[in-house]
Amino acid sequence: MRALLVALLAALAGCANVQPWERAYLARPEMAFDPDPAEAKLLRHTYQSKEAATGGYGVGGGGCGCN
Repeated sequence: MRALLVALLAALAGCANVQPWERAYLARPEMAFDPDPAEAKLLRHTYQSKEAATGGYGVGGGGCGCN
């Protein structure tokens, strides 16, 4: 019960209201998870080809790098 209460308090403490004038800072390209989407796609393709594993972010395929 105590762990649930601590988790709930931690979750509520992490919530923040973003004011309209602060949203411009969050919309900047350097704040994105993948600042360059093309480079991120290339890195995912390279990883999938080398590891012979796919899934989680796109279509399935073999590990040969031909798709």
